[in-house]
Formats: sequence, structure tokens, C-alpha cells
Amino acid sequence: MLTAVRRQLRVCMLSVKYNIMREMINPVTFVTNIIFMMLNNATILVQWFILFRLRDDIGGYTMKEVMLLWGLTAASFGLSRVLFARAFSLSELIVSGKLDSYLVQPKNVLLSVMTSATNISAIGDFLYGLVLLFACGFNVGRFFLFLLFTGTGTVIITAFALILGSLSFWFVRMEMFGNQMVSGMISFMTYPDGIFRGVSRFLVYFVIPVGMAVYHPVHIMTEFDAGMFLEVTGYAVFLMIAAVIVFYRGLKRYSSSSLMEARM
Repeated sequence: MLTAVRRQLRVCMLSVKYNIMREMINPVTFVTNIIFMMLNNATILVQWFILFRLRDDIGGYTMKEVMLLWGLTAASFGLSRVLFARAFSLSELIVSGKLDSYLVQPKNVLLSVMTSATNISAIGDFLYGLVLLFACGFNVGRFFLFLLFTGTGTVIITAFALILGSLSFWFVRMEMFGNQMVSGMISFMTYPDGIFRGVSRFLVYFVIPVGMAVYHPVHIMTEFDAGMFLEVTGYAVFLMIAAVIVFYRGLKRYSSSSLMEARM
């Protein structure tokens, strides 16, 4: 069984590798997309420098903690879009019947779908996240925690997008709702959790998994809490399992289309 798992993961990594190599055919465009994404993120962060000139903290966060928040958000979102970009357009595949070509491949269907495309500009997001981490001051412990929470954040973001996309197996026109929910999640992730109260705070912790994706990790990197650490890692595993179950249960309802499409 372990051999089969390793084989599937190796095939998926090769798929991601070839997706990136395909985008590198035009190196100028490839590098430009990455650089401009990093610059775009940097310009947005300027507003926080201005705000922190006016007050010492916002929502309990200092500028250093906001940089950690932005860095973890950018790295997690970027890595999820580099490795599993197709999870964010799953609804389109389901509605248009384009899952047919994945069902006939000798690979795990879910992994095959998720790794069949990559977003090159998202590499800029990931690199930008690392730049912000080092801008906060290098610390070995924080560095390894950042990498770990980038992994859990990637899992949580991808699983959330996958669950929303899988709803298209049951409901029509879910792609717009799913896109809005994912966009809302990313928007919430760029603001300190201390500014949210009432219904909005309930949303970011119990409906949209922003709290587990970035808020708790930032608090842990600032002041380590073993209980919170286990909570974040456990939640990432739980959401990943839930996403897999929802996808495969929905797949049983999938109706093939007459669309002829070949994948190499």
C-alpha cells in the first residue's frame, strides 16, 4: 500500500513539474508574472505601514505580526495554487463534463484532477511570503513553524476550495458561490482577527476556516502554544479527509458528457 501511495505522489509531483516546465517555454513571461505578483503584494502592504504610523497596534497586532500574517497567507495561498490549482476550478470541470478524461487514467482521480494545472503567478505569492518572514527577522524556530503552517494552510485552503467545488455534484451553478467564498476567505486572511466582532468573528472561526489557516498559526509563531499547535494540525487533517469524502461521494453522482477530450 505504501508503495502505491509513493507511486501516486511521484506521478502527481511529475505532473506539477511538467506543468511548470510548460509555462517556462516563454521564460520572459514566466519571470515577469512572478515578479509582478510580488510587486502587487508589496504595494498593498504599504497601507499597513501608513496605518501603523498613526497607531501602535491594530486589532492587537503590531506591524511585525501583520507581516507574519500576510507572509503566511501569501505563502499558503501561493503554494496551493502552484500545486493544486485545478481544485479552485473543480465546479467548471463537473458542470462541463470534463472529468471524463480523468476517470480513464490509471491514477488517483482526485490527485490527478488537482495537479493537472498550475498557476505560475502564485509562485510570486509563495516567494513573497518567504521574503516577509525574513523581513521580520530570521529565527530558526519561527522559520520551521512557518514552513509547517504554510503546509497546513495549503491543505486547509485547498480542502475548503475542494469541498465547495464538489458541491456542484449536487447543486447547479455552484461555481460563483464557491469562487466568492474562496475570495472571501483570502480577504479575511489579510486582516488581524482582533478587528472582528460578533457575526464576522463567528464566520472566520467556524464557517470559513481562516482562524485555523492563519490566525492561530500567527499566534503560535508569536508565542508558542502546544494545545493550539495540535488543534491546527488536527484540523488540517480533518478538513483534508472531509474534502476527500465529499469529492468521492459526489463523484458517484457524476454524469458523463459527450465531450471528447484527451489528456497526455
